[in-house]
Order: sequence, then structure tokens, then C-alpha cells
Amino acid sequence: MVILGIGGILNDAACALMKDGALVAAVEQNKIARRRRPGKLPEEAIEACLKLGGISAGQVDSVAIVRPFSAGPEGITNLELREHFPNSQILLVEHHAAHAASAYYASPFTDAAVLTLDHSGDLRSGALWRGEGNRLTLDRELFYPDSLGEVYSRVTDLLDFEPGADEHKVQWLSAAGTSRLTQLFEEMLDSRHAGWPHIDQSFFNGDRHDRGGFSAKFYLGAGLVDGAQVPAALKADIAAGVQHAVEVMARRMAGSGENLCLAGGVMLNALLVAALETSGEWKNVFVQPAAGNSGTAIGAVLHAWHIMFGHGERTSVGNFCLGPEFDAEQIKRALENCKLRFRYLLTSEDLVDSAVAVLNSHKIAAWMQGRMEFGPRALGNRSILASPLNPYSTENLNIFIKHREPFRKFAASVPLELAASYFEVGSNARFLATVGRVRPEHRKTFESAILGEDMVRVHTVSREDNPIFWRLLHKAGEVTGLPVLYNTSFNLFGDPLVCTPRDAVRSFYSSGIDAMFVGHFLLEK
Repeated sequence: MVILGIGGILNDAACALMKDGALVAAVEQNKIARRRRPGKLPEEAIEACLKLGGISAGQVDSVAIVRPFSAGPEGITNLELREHFPNSQILLVEHHAAHAASAYYASPFTDAAVLTLDHSGDLRSGALWRGEGNRLTLDRELFYPDSLGEVYSRVTDLLDFEPGADEHKVQWLSAAGTSRLTQLFEEMLDSRHAGWPHIDQSFFNGDRHDRGGFSAKFYLGAGLVDGAQVPAALKADIAAGVQHAVEVMARRMAGSGENLCLAGGVMLNALLVAALETSGEWKNVFVQPAAGNSGTAIGAVLHAWHIMFGHGERTSVGNFCLGPEFDAEQIKRALENCKLRFRYLLTSEDLVDSAVAVLNSHKIAAWMQGRMEFGPRALGNRSILASPLNPYSTENLNIFIKHREPFRKFAASVPLELAASYFEVGSNARFLATVGRVRPEHRKTFESAILGEDMVRVHTVSREDNPIFWRLLHKAGEVTGLPVLYNTSFNLFGDPLVCTPRDAVRSFYSSGIDAMFVGHFLLEK
């Protein structure tokens, strides 16, 4: 049985492919096509998934598509699907049902609560589900405008970031703020309804269309002149206020128990995931790494496989590197077409040794290996790397290469079996979906990556998930005594993560990156 899943058509479209119960591919449209086409079928992502699965469109048995998928009549999209996949059964999946399926069926649990939170997917903005065996049962739902995601987006706008794109900036900025405005945001979220949000709309002014549309009541509570721009000195406190209030509300909504699964765009917030992990209210917490709209494509195939077709066998999402990869001939052709000089490293040992030598000389390296990651985070296949022992790593990575704000810290990648020596972190660090704490004796070493007092974005790497990156980290440890590398996504200027060798070349020569390893090919400036 071949199932194709399509999700996020109106925002962050993606495609996933399952063959006989195995997830074989998942690709986001903006990464493969380098452009967004809201409301259109992700044709390039579909083509990439079919190619990775080694099948034709005519061999697809079912296409599971996640709502909402059309700004106009849905029948038009359905006709397009029938044209693309003439032999397929078309299945419709509700938005939050896809979120829930993507988390529960990808988790290691056969019994769990599932909390999904986003802006307003399919009118819902949140839902609590019960997963038992092969079943997902809806317990409670939350509808727009009672939306934690919308409040967070309004604050994003208020702080002069782009709503719908820069919420992650508010999250990281919050680590530098105090909790003095938390009560204001808790009042705004209101918990009269048995711990679930009931947003007090008097905090908003429907006639205002900028800076989040906040009303005079909010400005008064924040100690600001009505409608005034937020001063720089107050921005971190506002970010911390909404972050802390959302964490409190999400904990109330989730309740307590043995196993908790998380999905929805709000769950891309790693600080929120960490708060749920460490609350003491749940023994085990699993967040679907691509928790936003793109992840519903995976939810669609899992929903179809388990719920619509009744299969009980679970599938693994593996290391979440589910996109295209490129062999030596393809890489060589791209480099030669660009008339570039390069060196080919004959063995994996040469590759790892050369990379460690570059990093140990206080240089920044781009690292492109294997299949492209699915989701927003670099997991060691499309990464920019630096040594924590490099005293200029913070300045070089953030200012001269990524061109981003200093409060946005990079992750520390570490072998799974050595992580506890340096950090306290939960299991979701496997996919960079949470934050940890650096142990006191290592705070000086990692001070450039610390958020707030002692928080660090931690990425734990196992030999099974990423053998070559795991070897690189261990080799760095052998040479320097520190088996940890700073890791940030290989992309620039708001572009999506690089996909092809040509994408990598473009980013490399548009930046201050010193060296690039694409497969076994080394390019240096």
C-alpha cells in the first residue's frame, strides 16, 4: 500500500510518502522549490517524494490531504488531485487530527494524552486527545479566537518582528526578560473555563491593524502610552511575559499523567516543550519535531494508515532526515558547472579529520551530508558548525554569517552517550526540540550559547541516527578534549535550509563561512 500525505497547503506546504507502513520520504515545498506558493499543490515536493520512493503517481493507492487546503472551492483542488493521481482514493483529514496523528503514532507510546496547539487550523486552535492502542479520541477542543498561537503572533508583531514567521525570535528574546508582565498576560489568557483559555478580547482593539492590535487596556497594564512603540528596554520583559503565561496555560490544558504527546505550531516553541518536560506532571513527553503545518503531511499518512485503514503496526520516523540526498557524481557536476576548485577526500576518516582541523583552527564550516532534514531544524546534515573553543564563534556566526540578533543562540551538538557530562536535557534533544541546562562546571566553556542564566539548546546525536556526524563529534573530542560543536542551520537571509549542492554553493559564497564539506568534497576560501 502506498499513501501520499499532503499538508500545510495554505501555509508551509509539504508532502510525505508511506510504502507498506514505512515512512520513506517527507519534503517541504519551500526547501525543494526555493519558493512558496500558498494555496497550490506542492508539486515539486510531491515529485521529490515519489522519486525517493521509487514509484510513479499511478502507483499511489491513497492521497490523504489535510484541511484547510483551499482558499476557494475545495472541489478545484480535488479535481487537481484526481488528475495527478488517477488511481488513488482521496482522503480528507482534519487539521488537528493530522497534528495529533503526527505526534501520537510517531511516539514510542501506545497510551498517551495528546495536546495540539496552533493559531487556527481548521477553526480549531487547540485540542486534547486520548491515544489508546490504535485509536485517537478527541476529549476536548478549543476554537478561534481563543488561541494561544494568535496571542503569541500578536506579541511578535508588537515587538517589530514578522507575525507568522518570527515567533521563534520572541521565544529566544524571552530568556533575557523578567516575569513582571506575566500576570498581565495571564489575565489576558483568562482561565475561567476549567483551566482552558478564554481570551479577554478587551485587550485588543479591532480598529488597530499594526503592532498586534493591542488596546489601551494592554498598554496601561504594560506601563506604556496607548499605541506607543515598545522601547527596547521593555521588549524582553514583554516576550518573557507572554512566554511564561503560555507555558502556564499549556500545562493546565495538558493536565498530568504518564505519557504526553505534543504537536501544532505552538509546540515548535522549545522553551514550552522544556517547561512541559520538567514540570513533574508527566513522566514522558514527546513532541513531533516538525510540529507546525508541514508536519501535518506526516500526520496525514499516519492517520490514513492507522485510523482509516486500521493497521496496528507502528512506523518509525527514524532520524527525521527524510529528504533528497546527492551522490558524488551529482555533487561533482554541480561544483564543476560553477567552475569551482575543490578537493575530494577519499575516505570518511579523511573527511572527519579535515573537518576537525578546520574547526580547530577557529574557522566556520558548512556541513552538508546525506538526506536533507524534514522540519525547521538542522540535525547535522545541513548545518553550519563552529567550535565552542573558538572565542569569536558567537560574533562570527550571528553577526557576520547568519546576520541575526545576538539573543538567538546556536545549538550545542553532543554525542548522546556523553551529553549528561555537560548538560541536563530531555529526550526531545534528539531533534533539537527542547532546551537543556549546562552543568555549572561547564558554564564558562559554553557561555556564548547560554540563554538566560544556564539554558542551552542541546542536540544529542546517536551513532544510529547520524553515524558520520557522531564520528565528527567524537573526533573533535579526541583532538580538543571537547566532543561538542556549535550547530546552526545551513541557510542565510531567511532562506529555507539548503537542499541541493547548488543551494549550498550559493549560500557558501554569499557568506563568511570559511570552508564547506559537501559529501566528500571540500571547498575553502
